[in-house]
Amino acid sequence: MMRDRDREMRRKFDFTMIHIGLASPETIRSWSHGEVTKPETINYRTFRPERDGLFCERTFGPVKDWQCACGRYKMIRYRGVVCDKCGVEVTRSSVRRDRMGHVNLAVPVSHIWYFKGVPSRIGHLLDMPVRQLERILYYESYVIIDPGNTPYKYKELITEEQYHELIEDGSYHFDAKMGAEAIRELLRQIELDELSETLRASARVVTSVQRKKDILKRLKVVEAFRSSGNKPEWMVLEVVPV
Repeated sequence: MMRDRDREMRRKFDFTMIHIGLASPETIRSWSHGEVTKPETINYRTFRPERDGLFCERTFGPVKDWQCACGRYKMIRYRGVVCDKCGVEVTRSSVRRDRMGHVNLAVPVSHIWYFKGVPSRIGHLLDMPVRQLERILYYESYVIIDPGNTPYKYKELITEEQYHELIEDGSYHFDAKMGAEAIRELLRQIELDELSETLRASARVVTSVQRKKDILKRLKVVEAFRSSGNKPEWMVLEVVPV
């Protein structure tokens, strides 16, 4: 029996590669067994995992085999039972190695791999330099999402003073945001198929060698998203797996 178990464990870890990719908020929540709402890990008095914390037994599974947190259900005969008092499933403690939880973020955040990585995927998709992205993400400037009847253009950056002047005027109807929420909204508005056609057409007629290189770099990122089925706005996180 031990040999079979060892063989099964070896089979689990018999892989040749790891693939890292984007995941939608819904997919991340589908992996999760519960929401983590507290930063605590272990209670210093009881030395047991804190409820709703990073080691919570309700989310990640029991600390002891076949025993819920409160001790109401013990032994293998209660396998699969979820205690109605503590909410912990009676199962093997080894599930704690596999189970995941999630954290719902108070505000969206941009994933640094796609923002500051070389090349900047977010920058290529939005056709914006990293410095402009920094000003938006670090709450230095607003970006125009919908110019409405203002004199500003789509994706133009404005200062906080300019933003409040428009608000106080009262005659302008527009939408401007800052932070990762603004970047997520801009990414959500991208139509990948249309952008791909536009970039291909531009690459055929442009005469500047450097400009053509820039267009082809953008096109490469766009085609990667089209072929993978991922959505650009998934580069901005609103839920984090733990």
